[in-house]
Amino acid sequence: MAQIKSRKTTGRVSAGSDQIIFNVLAYIFLTIVALLAFLPFFMLVINSFASEKSIITTGYSIWPAEFSTAAYELVFLMPLKILRAYGVTIAVTSIGTLCSLFFSSMAAYVMYRKDVQYRNILAFFLFFTTLFNGGLMSYYMILMKYLHLGNTFWVLLLSPMFSVFNILILKNFFNGSVPDSLFEAAKIDGAGEFTIFLKVVLPISKAALASIGLFTALTYWNDWWTGMMFVKNESLHSLQYTLYQILSSATYASSMVNAPVVVNTPKESLKLAMTVIATGPIIFLYPFVQKYFVAGMTIGAVKG
Repeated sequence: MAQIKSRKTTGRVSAGSDQIIFNVLAYIFLTIVALLAFLPFFMLVINSFASEKSIITTGYSIWPAEFSTAAYELVFLMPLKILRAYGVTIAVTSIGTLCSLFFSSMAAYVMYRKDVQYRNILAFFLFFTTLFNGGLMSYYMILMKYLHLGNTFWVLLLSPMFSVFNILILKNFFNGSVPDSLFEAAKIDGAGEFTIFLKVVLPISKAALASIGLFTALTYWNDWWTGMMFVKNESLHSLQYTLYQILSSATYASSMVNAPVVVNTPKESLKLAMTVIATGPIIFLYPFVQKYFVAGMTIGAVKG
């Protein structure tokens, strides 16, 4: 009996030590992966403070040989312009993301309900636009000539709002996560369709909405093409398009001067500084939606 008890004790100690070794190795491995993932962003930030001369002579490095704030000084040469562009981008991203989530989830809910007539036809029209489109010319003419959205806040808001891909993902999420019994119970309590959508479907779809909302917000935040095509009013320029103009002006100016001045004119470091300015707010936003984003990684997946 004593031998049996000693064997059990030894087995438990061995199992416990194996678990500790596994945890230590796992933490070491994850730490290395995290550092490797963080290294590119660290190099982005640190090299945005490097002088143009050090980047040209030694390239990008973990610790630059010479530091300079010339790139940021050039970007913030007109601070009111940058702040105004930030305001436009934040307003468009906030309002556009909320509206996009509301209307996209509403469209997905309509296609999800089996008692809606012609829902398959509606789904076909949406899916058809992912395969064929009228081209850039017709799109430009409709927005500018017929809808008169040029040089307005509405074109920045409406142009990237609707994504058929997001609607289809939300529809698949409703298929796998929203049981029909909830609709029956809500109807027994006297709830209408819109009430069911607002008070039943949306609250249990937080993970899906947070994941789709993050992608939609990134689309709005990184959109510079809409401003370039449809907006000539400088007060409505987004942050991305404003930074694009600054980079284009710096590149053009450096190409027009002699070689010694080109070395001192920030161009490579300017690209890095602009990236830091453009991605900073999104990086700070991500931790607030991280738990929903992780929960929504399998949205629309087939569960066996």
